[in-house]
Amino acid sequence: MSAPPELTSAALAADIPLIRLRCVTKVYGVGPVALTALKGIDLDIRAGEFVAIMGPSGSGKSTAMNILGCLDTPTNGQYLFKGAHVEALSRDQRARLRRRYLGFVFQGFNLLARTTAQENVELPLLYRGESTPVRHAAAAKALQSVGLGGWEHHTPAELSGGQQQRVAIARAIVTEPAVLLADEPTGNLDTQRSQEIMDLLTRLNADHSITVLMVTHEPDMAAYARRLVHFVDGHIDSDVPNPHPVTLTPSTPPGEMR
Repeated sequence: MSAPPELTSAALAADIPLIRLRCVTKVYGVGPVALTALKGIDLDIRAGEFVAIMGPSGSGKSTAMNILGCLDTPTNGQYLFKGAHVEALSRDQRARLRRRYLGFVFQGFNLLARTTAQENVELPLLYRGESTPVRHAAAAKALQSVGLGGWEHHTPAELSGGQQQRVAIARAIVTEPAVLLADEPTGNLDTQRSQEIMDLLTRLNADHSITVLMVTHEPDMAAYARRLVHFVDGHIDSDVPNPHPVTLTPSTPPGEMR
């Protein structure tokens, strides 16, 4: 499926941030009960960055992530993706942008219970209208890349929490997205599985140049990112590089990954 027409070749070639937010506000409701979740934020993200987005509950971080993921639109302000004004796109154009450029990983895995790992990973390609052979090959490759080669025919009930999140990550990257948006990706996992998932996200960022935007409230997980953006009361309170990102642990043989 073609990209939104606003993503022109000139915009794609220009030396501009992959993502740019300018004076973005988001207001829910009207009148005296209106809630301003974002209060004029500015944010630039360049291709290949690994950014942790942090902040207390109600700080605006999840609202910002929803806007960045084209799941919501700003009330005011500009959202540019590769130079295109996303806030001016139609609903269908935003959906096409999501399918082509974005991948999503959620805390709850969101896998279909009665389908295999292979079938779960193929879903984004099914929505794109890809042929069965293309879907099978791409899903197998994605599962292999997250250390789940040989687990294609297992259902979620036959997988550990860490393995289920790996399937979810494989599903997110099967379309070869430019950006991976991860919302509390380790929230349902124990410490060891959390470390495995963070190592995987770090490798995807380093080896495949996938831009990673991760919402987390856990400093131990944010420590893997190379940049830390902290939200407070609808504003960006701080935006600083992480001088000492966590070093990757040695790779685990795929058959041992739980």
